[in-house]
Amino acid sequence: MQGIADYEFIRPLGAGNHGQFYLARRPARLPVDVEFVAVKVLSAESTDAAFRRAVRELTAFGAVTSPYLVSPFDAGQQDGTFYYSMEYLPDGSLASPAVPLSPAAALRAVADAARALADLHAAGIVHRDVKPGNVLLHPGGGRLSDLGLAQVFTEGVTITGMGPLDAVEYVDPAILMGGRPVPAADVWSLGVLLHRVVSGTGVYGNLPAGDGLLALRQVLAAPPHVSGALPEPVADVVRACLGPAGERPSAAAVAEQIGSLG
Repeated sequence: MQGIADYEFIRPLGAGNHGQFYLARRPARLPVDVEFVAVKVLSAESTDAAFRRAVRELTAFGAVTSPYLVSPFDAGQQDGTFYYSMEYLPDGSLASPAVPLSPAAALRAVADAARALADLHAAGIVHRDVKPGNVLLHPGGGRLSDLGLAQVFTEGVTITGMGPLDAVEYVDPAILMGGRPVPAADVWSLGVLLHRVVSGTGVYGNLPAGDGLLALRQVLAAPPHVSGALPEPVADVVRACLGPAGERPSAAAVAEQIGSLG
């Protein structure tokens, strides 16, 4: 793909939920002082109704003032394809950092993701897609990206609407079973993220690569397990995040707890 609308693509940046990211030159019409932006092109069909819902969600997301969120710039659709542009951070993500991260830097990025969630939740927004690939890195820490728009384009779908099933370990099982996205579900995802970043393993062990349905069955068949290799202070935070929804800490409390670990 060479571009979309007036965005000239330079190279792919990788796949995201139901779409592809590209590095693009900033169109002259965008009133931001940057040379490059990241553009996500969603693969789901963009009906007029879905487009309006997505623009509403992105507008609300962009209205949240937070240094811990990636800034969205623009959104549109072309020939039934929805796209949006956002701030480009060249240091990669927790899933694929541009350079190896120290444990302290990784913890800072997770803490910043928790702070981003706290700011979203205070504004009445649930992110719905917290995972390593959506925590983008910069020299001072991390910024949370890629609001979970997959559900906007697959309204009423509970499992396939959550994105690629190989990322299912980050989804609160209550959501997989048809529950509504709520702040506590984001906190669940945050706990799984913290577990992955510190231990290098997931709370469901090694899920089968490339077989999303088998991964889903494995997730639904057994409760999550907190690795004994985790330092106890980290394990305590993870267990709290994975507890009953009504007893989970707020994202702000998790950010404070993670910040004290470094």
